[in-house]
Amino acid sequence: EAAPTPVAPVTAPPPEGTRGPTAEERELEAALKGERIQGRISIPNQSAGVLVQPEGRDWRVFHNRTLPWVAGTAVVGTVVLLALFFLIRGRVRVREGFSGRTMLRFTFFERAVHWMTASSFIVLALSGLNLTFGRDVLRPVIGPEAFTTLSHWGKTAHNFLAFPFTLGILLLFIMWVGGNLPTRGDVTWLMQGGGMIGHTNPKADRFNAGQKGIFWITVLGGAAVAVSGYLLVFPFTVLDVNGQQWAHMVHGIISAVMMAAILAHIYIGTLGMEGAFSAMGSGQVDYNWAREHHELWVDQELAKAHDTVRPGSGGPAPRPAGAD
Repeated sequence: EAAPTPVAPVTAPPPEGTRGPTAEERELEAALKGERIQGRISIPNQSAGVLVQPEGRDWRVFHNRTLPWVAGTAVVGTVVLLALFFLIRGRVRVREGFSGRTMLRFTFFERAVHWMTASSFIVLALSGLNLTFGRDVLRPVIGPEAFTTLSHWGKTAHNFLAFPFTLGILLLFIMWVGGNLPTRGDVTWLMQGGGMIGHTNPKADRFNAGQKGIFWITVLGGAAVAVSGYLLVFPFTVLDVNGQQWAHMVHGIISAVMMAAILAHIYIGTLGMEGAFSAMGSGQVDYNWAREHHELWVDQELAKAHDTVRPGSGGPAPRPAGAD
């Protein structure tokens, strides 16, 4: 029996978007002059009649090139900068040490809303990064079967966790918008680098200028990714295919900006600043920590607790509101 004739393997062409357009594609694009090739169809989905959509090429380049570059730079760049900052500056310590007295900074409800929003965002961010980088980064490591399963459940979680995330953004806005409006003191705080320049911490209210920045990035960015995300989850209910592409681009870019900002927020609240995590852990913060970082807020809380002060008694010093 004759041996089978060997067949030379055929190399698959590179995916569109990872290569430049061919001469034929350039010629067709020039001939269309930005117009579409569209036919008439009898099915309800009229968008299926579009054969060639020049805007789709722009979106494909964004999806395959621009978005990975922007998201990768935002996430990896932020991590690198935070690592360098930690190596140079180290952890921000409580200068006077812990006093042993605490005061209530956030109520249980405030912390519950914060953690609901934060946990939803973490899953949304990880599953979104998987959609952007997973095929090239994760699939070769865990294999196609595991990657398919992970991506399926990640996409499902991404769709459903959008609802508690949106609710959390709304509640955060209602709870804290009053304390996050700009004030003149924010300018001083920024000029002193939040205490990084010099040897004293600038005075701040309940939320300093940095926290206000995180708040508005979270609220405005969260609203933008929520609206654009719902437009993608329920496609063509409001927008045509071109609008869907714009929704995806807005969703991707703003999500990348939010991930960078939240990474900085996580750093400050955990490794970067001593005593900060307890604010969202137990809700209580040390009096010296609060005095160093939010002096104006402490003064306001002491004023509210004037009935606990015993003037002229020679007794213990006034205790902040909520002190143990």
